[in-house]
Amino acid sequence: MKQKVTIIKTCLVGLLSGLMLGACSDFLSISPLDKISMEDFWNEKADVDNVVAGCYSNMQSQAVVERMMAWGEFRSDNLVGGTNVEGNVNLMNIFKENINGSNTYVKWGDFYNVINRCNLVLYYAPRVAENDPNYTHGDLLATQAEVTAIRALMYFYLIRTFRDVPYITQPFLDDNQKMDIPASAFDEVLDSLIQDLENVQTFAVKKYPVTKTYYQRGRITQDAIHAMLADMYLWKQDYANAVRYADIVIEAKKAEYQEDMSKKVGTLSENEQLIDGYPLIGDKMTTGNYYGNAYQYIFGDGNSRESIFELIFMDDEQMLANGAVGSYYGNGDTEVGVVRPADFISTDVTDEVFEVFLNKYDARYYENHHFGESNKPNGVRKYASPTASVDLTKAEIMSYNSVYYPNGLCHANWIIYRLTDVMLMKAEAMVEMANESDTTEYGKLHTDSLLQAAFAIVNTVNKRSNCSSEKELDKSQYATQSLIRNLVMDERQRELMYEGKRWFDLVRRSRREGNSSYLVGRVTRKGSSGGTSNADFLSHMDAIYWPYHNDELKVNGNLVQNPIFGSGENESYEQTK
Repeated sequence: MKQKVTIIKTCLVGLLSGLMLGACSDFLSISPLDKISMEDFWNEKADVDNVVAGCYSNMQSQAVVERMMAWGEFRSDNLVGGTNVEGNVNLMNIFKENINGSNTYVKWGDFYNVINRCNLVLYYAPRVAENDPNYTHGDLLATQAEVTAIRALMYFYLIRTFRDVPYITQPFLDDNQKMDIPASAFDEVLDSLIQDLENVQTFAVKKYPVTKTYYQRGRITQDAIHAMLADMYLWKQDYANAVRYADIVIEAKKAEYQEDMSKKVGTLSENEQLIDGYPLIGDKMTTGNYYGNAYQYIFGDGNSRESIFELIFMDDEQMLANGAVGSYYGNGDTEVGVVRPADFISTDVTDEVFEVFLNKYDARYYENHHFGESNKPNGVRKYASPTASVDLTKAEIMSYNSVYYPNGLCHANWIIYRLTDVMLMKAEAMVEMANESDTTEYGKLHTDSLLQAAFAIVNTVNKRSNCSSEKELDKSQYATQSLIRNLVMDERQRELMYEGKRWFDLVRRSRREGNSSYLVGRVTRKGSSGGTSNADFLSHMDAIYWPYHNDELKVNGNLVQNPIFGSGENESYEQTK
């Protein structure tokens, strides 16, 4: 028998016993099935539904969510080590940029587990459609679209983290299969993911019944696929298509808003009204001079009208909790989690440095952070607390630190895509479509139009959280393509802070510019240990990705370690600089 390949090994018992990991709603909480042979399975629609449910359940696992956090945030300028981080050597080494192939955070098996489940569905679902008349051809196409998108999402995380990865589209069925395949190049995988999504997008569910409370945001829909395509085209540097798919999402959200508001009786409240034509949730509270309304709906309640796709953690102590957020961002016992905001961010407004936030009136500064006592570090509030209240009635703006979720009982949904994320993708793509070197009359007009449109999007997103009387950004301060490019990046940091986006944004910019200078300039702001050597290390483009885990190199002789990390066996990368 061949040695097991850890990236893909999934036996049927493991597949079925993992179906019930505490996901929500009837579809997302299928009871586990044990000791069923492959021959006895895959006979009816319920069998397919069970395995698809398992895909979502496994994405909710702490191992997957904590890697979405770690890969997308921990190396960025947003976070540093927090409470008792010294007890987690692997995490400490991430903050020191001392990452190597033995670090547990570079284990990718849980992502490939989800991928294999998707491959199993794609392999067996057509047979079920032949045998079960209740599983129609339309059902089959919708299932194929759903799991194709889930698989694409998992691979998208992997290539943004590791660059080149083994790309497997066939299920692992027995130990005789050859699965130790070499890594496929980033661009090759990305093109395949885009083509897969282009092929299935029209077959995905557009809208689930209103009786399925969590389906519209907690399962893959056409909106989710279109958001993924906008993101992937942005990474491909196909900016026209990035804008096209972002517009499809935005228009769908506007239509959904109009449908919902048409059912309202009476005058719409201020927070129900469009902001510059976009269906964003107003952040001002309905009573008093307080902000935090949008935070409550988006991060506290979850499944807001701005949401496109999020992992659901029901507010039920009997259901699976979001252990990754509770541990890393904080809980009722620790308040400050194992990670915390970089000092230059958490004191940005109080020190009046304004290196990240534009002024003291940005409600997100107060909503995103827990402000401890003067002799204690500040913490991350976003996700870790169900509510936030910004008080404007005092001479100085105050933030009331609401209670964290109790230890082990965080039920904050983890958001993969939401509307402002897609809006800012569009803004970024439009900036890159501009061409200031085209000095023809048409070229100047076209560039100016693109840059003005990108600025307008940033202004809208920023306006929602601006609690001053003067809400408009000063356009005269952003008169060039370079300045607006930086403005978009800065707004993405402010709006999507701690949501697993920042490091990927920095990597995407580095790929576009062909160097990591901007990334290095941002990351070294947090002054982490070994700041000078970190800058030297990160100046290498290979260093912005992560190493393969040593276990993968041992079982897959066709994997070649990222050269900046040496052979993978070395406990230090000093000699690879």
